[in-house]
Amino acid sequence: MDYKRILTIQDASCVGQCSMTVALPIISACGIETAVIPSAVLSTHTAFDSFTFCDLTEEIPKIKDVWNKENIKFSAVYTGYLGNKAQVSYVKEIMNECLTDGGLRIVDPAMADGGKLYYGFDNNYVQAIKALCREADYILPNITEACLLTDTEYKTEYDREFIEGLMKELRKFFNGTVILTGAALTEGKTGVAVCEKDEIRFYEHEKISGGCHGTGDVYASVFTGALMRGKTPFEAATIAADFTCDCIKYTSPDKEHWYGVKFEPLLGGLIERLK
Repeated sequence: MDYKRILTIQDASCVGQCSMTVALPIISACGIETAVIPSAVLSTHTAFDSFTFCDLTEEIPKIKDVWNKENIKFSAVYTGYLGNKAQVSYVKEIMNECLTDGGLRIVDPAMADGGKLYYGFDNNYVQAIKALCREADYILPNITEACLLTDTEYKTEYDREFIEGLMKELRKFFNGTVILTGAALTEGKTGVAVCEKDEIRFYEHEKISGGCHGTGDVYASVFTGALMRGKTPFEAATIAADFTCDCIKYTSPDKEHWYGVKFEPLLGGLIERLK
């Protein structure tokens, strides 16, 4: 395996097991050098009753300029939660200037769930993320995000025809590989749908009631790490789904640990899956 370096750009919650504090250890455990740009620093993620927030938008182009002077390049750029349109523009610049030849652009359009946008986002932000997705090699939307990106009415219940229709709408502006999370076709199951070159494949697994914060970040990080280790997109998608499910099962008995999943004790198993 060639030694690779990935850059991940997303917020850093000092406590909360999400975003960058998930991406950095998981991708590193996959055997990939992981560099970071924090889009913001929070004391805790926003599901806590109180939190501090420090916006680092103005630091992003400064960091990029230093890397250009030092000729620092990356095998892939993986983006998660971005706080505003300016950050989306800076991400585009970094992808254009700091990737190696053939470097991958992996976008998790983290902006919505449960049928609605996260606090502070509007349709202008959706359009900015859509433009970023258009330039990506891989996108990892959930059902809500895919509906927003395609102006499709969100549904809580859907069938194969609905999922395939979403994929076709995404392909109208995006030519890369789609990893659609939360795609369930069977009662009591959930899973992912992977669209490569107009071929759609499904992978289902047990749906665990309750859920946990940060699982989307765990999923996207494992997918990225597995992909960079040479797994096919479908293999990476299934490895990520199984690992995320294992993390939820491992964490759910501890009702005090509501703010994230205990992924750290399971990293050894992830490493074994990648061998």
